[in-house]
Amino acid sequence: MKLDSRTIYAQSSDIKSRTYLEYRRDMKKKAIAELEILPWLNRKLQRLHPGQRVKVYKSGGDCFLWFLREGGITRKPDYIAEIDDKKLEVEFQYAGGGIQEDFIYDFKTSKVGKKVRGLDRRVPKNTIFLYLFKKAPTSYAFLPAQWILRNGRKGVAQAWGSREVYKITGKQMLTKVQDAPSLRPIWNRIEAKLAILDFQHEFIDMTKNRLSSLLQKVVDENKLVKIVPKDLDGFFKVCFILDNLGKFPQNANIWLVYLLSYITNTDTLEEITKIIYSLDFLYSKTKLKKNELAQLPVRIQELLGKIKSFQKNDGSYASSVKFSPLDETRLALFSINLLEDLVQDMIFYYSVPRLDPIRKIYQNVDDLMKTYNLIKEASSEAKEKP
Repeated sequence: MKLDSRTIYAQSSDIKSRTYLEYRRDMKKKAIAELEILPWLNRKLQRLHPGQRVKVYKSGGDCFLWFLREGGITRKPDYIAEIDDKKLEVEFQYAGGGIQEDFIYDFKTSKVGKKVRGLDRRVPKNTIFLYLFKKAPTSYAFLPAQWILRNGRKGVAQAWGSREVYKITGKQMLTKVQDAPSLRPIWNRIEAKLAILDFQHEFIDMTKNRLSSLLQKVVDENKLVKIVPKDLDGFFKVCFILDNLGKFPQNANIWLVYLLSYITNTDTLEEITKIIYSLDFLYSKTKLKKNELAQLPVRIQELLGKIKSFQKNDGSYASSVKFSPLDETRLALFSINLLEDLVQDMIFYYSVPRLDPIRKIYQNVDDLMKTYNLIKEASSEAKEKP
């Protein structure tokens, strides 16, 4: 039987292995650590330059992103340190393990030195590398680019697509390692946020399973991308399916206007999550017009306020008896995660003055460690059950 060209079969093979939302989650892992370390780095450089004015900030100022919706990889350093009237670039790297003499640490040649035109050599950049160790949470090392250039061995890193790197041995690294007990609580927060990131992202897999029958059915693509859904649940389901199929609606701006009209009457975290997921999806497929630019920041703040009103003293969130406190907490964290992405993106691409930059990921979770401990305890109990 000849199939209509507008009709596609949405089998599991059509679902992309990593959606844009999943890509952003992966990009955010290093950003969590970078933002948590920033105040410590500022204090440490101030001690290393007594009597001088020191200011450290994320490269690009306050309006930074941990992902780029328009694609591409920024070549800017992780931090800029202003020391009096001079600027120093700071690159941040960390290893998942501890420190052993036979370990090898890789540094991209492009980050370490500039190529000399016509010659097979590089000159060191005005850059220092801050290196931390996940399994040695009080250890750190400052590695000047000049030191890496002088001591490193040229090679390639398979994990970075066979890029050219300078390789430093663990024995060499140990000559630069110092101890800072003040790093331990920072690592605790990093670990908590990474766990929360994975926990809240379970919402995606859970939704895929719940909507699997819809994803398996024959989908009229022309209908999906053209007809504006009639209710919030329809909005969410269509946006979720289109997102996982790599498709997008026509007239996304019209869809966005309709979606925003649902915000005022939302009373539960389930409804809020459906709105925010759909909002994030539609926002990434359109260029905002003047009216939308005026309305969206207000709506973002309204949604954040509603989510915060559902937080309880034990770090959980509750808005309805339909879900358990743990499931409601997942919905709240997922929504906060996307709203913070939207805030950064609007500041970066639209220079929206009403919104304040996100200086730490999950900064809108009022008592993060309580929430983390709640999730950790629930996870331990689940593992103990036969």
